[in-house]
Amino acid sequence: MVKKILVSQPKPATEKSPYFDVANKYNLDLVFRPFIKIEPMSAKDFRQQKVSIPGHTAIVFTSRHAIDHFFSLCKDLRVTIPDDMKYFCVSEQVSLYIQKYVQYRKRKNFFPDTGRIADLLPIMVKHKAENYFVPQSSIHNDDLKNMLDEAGLQHDEAVMYYTVPNDFAEDEAFDYDMLVFFSPEGIHSLIKNFPDFKQKDIKVACLGLKTIKAAEEAGLHVDYQPTPELRSVPAIIEAYAKTL
Repeated sequence: MVKKILVSQPKPATEKSPYFDVANKYNLDLVFRPFIKIEPMSAKDFRQQKVSIPGHTAIVFTSRHAIDHFFSLCKDLRVTIPDDMKYFCVSEQVSLYIQKYVQYRKRKNFFPDTGRIADLLPIMVKHKAENYFVPQSSIHNDDLKNMLDEAGLQHDEAVMYYTVPNDFAEDEAFDYDMLVFFSPEGIHSLIKNFPDFKQKDIKVACLGLKTIKAAEEAGLHVDYQPTPELRSVPAIIEAYAKTL
C-alpha cells in the first residue's frame, strides 16, 4: 500500500528536488499542501500602526515574503525608497531576492553566511548609526526586537502582511500516514481545521523547537525531528520509509 505523506509547504519548483528522489525510491505519495498562507495588508491597516517608513536608513528582511510585502505596501503608500537604503538580510538567498525590486548593490546588502538571525546582529552592530526598520508578519515573536534592544540599536517594527490558516475544504480528503510541520502556525492551522483530530497511527515530523512545543501542547506525539543524522526533511521522510 502506497504511503501518503503531507508536507506542509509549497511544492518544490523543480522535479530534481530530493523530495521526489525519496518518493520514487520508496513509492511514496507526497502531497505538498501549506497549512498557512500569506495575505497582503492594506495601506489603511498599515497606517493604523502609526509607524513611518521614511527616516529609516536600513531595512531588516527575514524572508522573501517580507520583501514582497514591504515593496508592495511602499508602492501603495507612495513611499519612495532612497537609492542609498541599506538592507540587512537573514541569508544570502533573501538578500539576492531584493533585486526583484531594486538594483542589487553588494555594498548596500549585508547578510551572515549561516542564515541565522543571531549571526546577522553583529553585522548590524557594526552599523550602529543606522535607523533600522523591520517588516513583520502578523504572527511573530519579539525575539528580534529584544535582540536589537539589547544591542542598543535604533529600530522600529511594523506588521506588513498577514499569516493566516490555509483552510481545508469540507470534502477535502485527510487520509495521510505522515504529517510534516515547519512552524507552530502549521500546528495551529491543523487544530483549527480539524478540532477533533486524533493522531492514532499517523506519524508527525516537526522542524524547530517551537514547532515541536506547539505540537506537544496540541496533544500530538512528535515521531521525527532533525538530528545530526537527519539534517533535512527528505532525510526524515526516508527514515520513516525505511520502517515500512
